[in-house]
This record gives sequence, structure tokens and C-alpha cells, in this order.
Amino acid sequence: MYFLGLDSSTQSLSSVLIDLRNGSIVDERSLNFDAAFPHYGTQNGVLPHSDPTVVHSSPLLWAEALDRLFQQMKADKLPLGEILAISGSGQQHGSVYMTDLAEKQFRDMDIHGSLTDNVARVLSRPTSPVWMDSSTSAECAAMREALGGRDAAVAATGSDLFERFTGPQIRKFASEEPGAYKQTGHIALVSSFMSSLLAGQISPIDPGDGGGMNLMDIQKLTWHPGALEACAPTLREKLPALAPSHHILGVVNPYLVFKYGLNAAAKAVVWSGDNPCALIGTGLVEPGMIAISLGTSDTLFGAMADCQTDPRGEGHVFGSPAGGYMSLICFKNGSLAREKVKDQYGYSWEDFSAALDRTQPGNEGALMLPWFDPEIVPRVLTPGVRRKNLDAAHADSNCRAVVEAQMMSMRLHSEWMGERPSCIYATGGASNNAQILQIMANVHNTPVYRQETANGAGLGAALRAAHAWTLAEKGQADWMELAAPFTKPESHSATQPDPEAAALYEQLLPAFAAFEAESLAQS
Repeated sequence: MYFLGLDSSTQSLSSVLIDLRNGSIVDERSLNFDAAFPHYGTQNGVLPHSDPTVVHSSPLLWAEALDRLFQQMKADKLPLGEILAISGSGQQHGSVYMTDLAEKQFRDMDIHGSLTDNVARVLSRPTSPVWMDSSTSAECAAMREALGGRDAAVAATGSDLFERFTGPQIRKFASEEPGAYKQTGHIALVSSFMSSLLAGQISPIDPGDGGGMNLMDIQKLTWHPGALEACAPTLREKLPALAPSHHILGVVNPYLVFKYGLNAAAKAVVWSGDNPCALIGTGLVEPGMIAISLGTSDTLFGAMADCQTDPRGEGHVFGSPAGGYMSLICFKNGSLAREKVKDQYGYSWEDFSAALDRTQPGNEGALMLPWFDPEIVPRVLTPGVRRKNLDAAHADSNCRAVVEAQMMSMRLHSEWMGERPSCIYATGGASNNAQILQIMANVHNTPVYRQETANGAGLGAALRAAHAWTLAEKGQADWMELAAPFTKPESHSATQPDPEAAALYEQLLPAFAAFEAESLAQS
């Protein structure tokens, strides 16, 4: 029982083929856009621009990558003819603009041409703004005001207005290029654009990716009339429907069956965003399960049964493919902040870990706010390290202070979710550090499991395909049963919280919150 997940990310197109019968990954592969398609001139997957705030890519590149990936899988004799369902993951917030001819073009593709040839005929805008674009501050301000301010925008759409979100990007396009906007009959996200190619029809948008647009009513999971009106004229006519994440569009595009030997009966399942797919690929399919990714930025995301929004407007809420909702909170000062402290004292990573061993939980009340760069959560425009009861010359204490600050900040700024975590899955490079995981477990008073997720979004897409197919065939599908063989970490990998240390952090958290509030007021 084969299911295929595709992941169209910023820099690559990847695939994960799973066999549900034995809970195994059959094949994983990836095409790097810069290396595989140099004729587009991308750098790290995006097109160079004289204005650094403008970041676009090419939908033709994504279409060509899909063709090439299937070519490779066919050449390597993967069982494409036995795949039962396919779904995918797309980088969130990116948008594609097409004419009214797109529906017919996707349905009646020229099988003698490439996907790129077919797509080129229907684009009303040659490039696509992606999540790295930050050129829409004015549009964010205008939409925020039209919705009644930050609090009203958060309550309505699940997030404050952010430059990378799709709504402000559409507003900018409609304002600056009204002629091209008028010629636009269909606006897609990266996920629904790729899903349209796969299914041979204009694809709906699921609530996971729709939640990243500032256009969807986060409570009703329908388009929000006020947000649409604040965005652009006649927008509702240009947007597809919203559909559940398990929605099956039909069978896969005959173009792909003819060219690559895909199973003609394989189901095409609506795609979702990379964050909702990563939620599934990490195994977070029940409320109370969260993951903390310790990367360049630290990210906390998890499943919620009910819709809770962040009153500070810092976190995001999307629909979860497993039902209910997911939260996402991004902290910019992640691994680079830890590295700067390490380097400041001439330490290696082994020295850094030893410093954590030599110091005590709570750091004797010494606190740090490691805002080396402007911070997203909390919003800090003026960077700079703040210290309290902490001597900058004391290397070991500063090493512990930066990690404790990051973990307490995560706990403090995730309380709006309304649920204490039952377990934490730790991913990313720093999840290899046992001392950091111990602090994480103690601060959150929750077991922490280390998890390898090489392509969590692609795996999540494959599991979503399996779930939709199973639900359609059998009338029911258990998410935990489907996901566990692929995502459940080994029980021996658990880092258990120390009760005494957990109690100490419980007492220290109010002092940390007060220090943060005082520092924010001063800056």
C-alpha cells in the first residue's frame, strides 16, 4: 500500500514514498532548485532583486521540478503504478496568479509538452512572492486598520497582519499592477498550485495553509468577508474554495499517468502548507503534543483541540490536518544566540555543554534576555543582550543563562495556547545536546523525546494521503495508528524532568516575566 508525499519548499522539491503495510519509508529524494535548474538564476531558491525586501520565485521552476522528479522516479523503477494516493506540502504564504484559462489548461494538458509549457500559457503574473518577502508593511497597516486593529485581526484570522502573509501580498499586487490583477482569474497558494497540476483542476485550499493568509475566518474556517474586502476588489471570485485536509479532488492528472505510468486510479488529495504537514510528519496528531525545533530560529508548534489565539499577536494559528488547530511560535534568537555566547568565551560546544553541567538549575537567579538580533517573540526592534544578577565576565553562568532564557521564553509565550504539553518532541541540530534537552524538560516539567525528522513535511504529506485514502475506503481512519510507525520516537530517548529543578523554574518564571516586561518597556 504505497502513498506518495511531495514537498515544494523554498529551495527544493522533495518526495517521500511510504509503504503503509509495514510502516516503512520506501524512497526519499530531493531536487535542489539552484543546482538542478540553473537557467532560472535563483539563489537559495529565490530570484535576485535590487530591493532586498522583495523576494519572489518562479512558478515555472516549481512545475519543471515536478516533471523532473517524476522522470527520476520512473527511471529508477519506483512502483508509481501501485501508488494509491498522493498529497503534498507547499512553502506557506507564497502565491501564484493565473488567468481564467487555467482550469481548462490543467484539465486538457498537452501531453506532448512539459508542465512548464502548459503552465506558461496561463500565468497572469510571471513570478510569485514567497514567505521571505517583507515589502508589504504599508499593506499590513491598511488591512489591520480596516479589520479594527491588531486584536480584531488576530481574533478574525488567527494572526496579526504579517508582511509575508498572502493577503497583504495580494493587496500590493492589486494596487501596483491593477491591469495584471484584473486579468487574474485564479489566485493559488504554492500548495494549491502544485495540487492543481497533480489533479488537473483548480484545487481548493485547506485550512492549514489558508490560515497563513490573513484572509480566512479562523473560527469558521471559511473566507472572512471583512478580510477579503480589506484586501482587494473582486477577490472572492479569484480565490478557490476552502476544503478539509482529507479532501480528495479525484484521480491524478491523466498527463502524469501517460508520461510517468502513475496509477490511473490514484487519488489526488488536497495539499497543505509545510508547517501543518510537518506537524503530522512529526507525529503531533493529538492536543497536548508539541515540538520544539532548535534551529537557526527556535520554533515551537503543536496541536490544539480548540481555537486559541495569541492576545499579543506574536504567535500564529492554522488549521491542523488532523482536525482542530495548530499553533506556531517562532523565536528568532535561536542557535545563533547560543553560538554567540559560546564564541564570546572561546568555548567549543563540548565546553558549552560542560558549563551547563557545572552550573545549577535556576543559575542562582541570574537572568539573561539574549536579543542579539531583533526578536520576533516578544517583538524587540532594538537588539542587545540584557542581564540581571548576571556578571558578563562569568562564562559558565552566561552559557546557562542563554539556554534557560530561551526555554522560559518558550513557556511564557506559549501559555496562550491554553494547554500544558503532555510531551515535547525535540528536533533540529541542538537537540543532540543532552544538557539543553534536560533544561527544556525541567522548565516545561514535561518529558522530552529527541526525534529525527529529515523531511517531516514530505512525510506528513504522505501520511495525509494515506489518511484521506483510508477514510474514503473504510469510513474511518485513526491518526495515531497511521502515524505512529513513522513518527513515534524510541521510549529510551526520553529526557525526564527533575522534580526539584522543575519546581525551582516554576518559582523563577514570574521573575523572568517581570524582567522581560521591564526590558520591553525600557526599549
